[in-house]
Amino acid sequence: MLKTGLAITIAIYMAHILGIESATYAGIAASFAIQPNIYRSFQTVLEQFYANIFGVGIGALVVLALGNDPVVTGFTIVLVIGVCMYIKMNESTVGLAIIAVLAVMETTDMALLHFAGVRFSALTLGILSAFLINLVFIPPKYELRLFRSIDQVTSDILQWLRISTKHLSDDPALRTEIDRIQTEIHRIDNMFLLFSEEKVYRKKDRIPRMRKLILFRQMIYTSKKSLATLRAFHQYDHKVEHIPREFRQVLIDELDKIIYSHERLLLSAMGKIKKNPTKSIEDITDPDIPNLVNTLIQVYEQEDNDRLALLPLASRLMEYHKEILHLQKILYSYQNFHEQADLDIKDKTGP
Repeated sequence: MLKTGLAITIAIYMAHILGIESATYAGIAASFAIQPNIYRSFQTVLEQFYANIFGVGIGALVVLALGNDPVVTGFTIVLVIGVCMYIKMNESTVGLAIIAVLAVMETTDMALLHFAGVRFSALTLGILSAFLINLVFIPPKYELRLFRSIDQVTSDILQWLRISTKHLSDDPALRTEIDRIQTEIHRIDNMFLLFSEEKVYRKKDRIPRMRKLILFRQMIYTSKKSLATLRAFHQYDHKVEHIPREFRQVLIDELDKIIYSHERLLLSAMGKIKKNPTKSIEDITDPDIPNLVNTLIQVYEQEDNDRLALLPLASRLMEYHKEILHLQKILYSYQNFHEQADLDIKDKTGP
């Protein structure tokens, strides 16, 4: 947000200083050309120049041949979008090409070539201003933001899991929360992509960086499995209520252990608890999901109609537990091999 405003300001100021008319178009181009990190800026700058050339060039040719009637303008924009999609330009670049077409096909008393040159210069200045800001502006700390988002989403999921297992959740509210959490996970996936695109320039930092990416990816995947488990409990809640009370309590106890294990790993990643808990603690808190599933099957062996009813739920629990064990292995491996390369997840603005 700050980068976009700064890029627009610089583009407009530079247009006034250089005497380029239509400084507003320089600001518009800067807003379309800004990127979230340096990698994407380098990746798209040439594409943005090509889009500017396509938009201005095709627009000028169409005006020379057919004029700038609104129907002709609309047809030209469709043509430019088709060209951009054919060469697989991204959405922001396509938007920049559309702006270039509109800028050139606007009614004017100037000579067409001079007018097209002015607009091309203004748009190019906007692209360059955005590229400059992307280079010099301090990139956001995606690592800190990513972990905070994972931690918050996971906490929400685990809280709803605890509520659901005790049959205290409101069905419409839970359904709304599941949809919201799913949207948040999509946002986390995009943030992870931005984090993975950050460049590492020192050779000694590359291996820790690769391990860190693997760790964050597994954290996200484990959170997705916890959400799948929450969906399963929501879907089969009415069936859980009718299983024997003794087994239902065992199911709740084992799920509590899974939740605790997940929370323990996140706290360990933050450095708030011991990296390797004592054996006695592990014996108390580690879930025994395979035994739970076997017990579940035995409970329904005498009831042919319902014996498989909760197997999808058992399957989700097995998958969730498997990913937690995998996350534990990756986290402890990272902590053992890179004791001096802690996760950058602490807020340095605090006391």
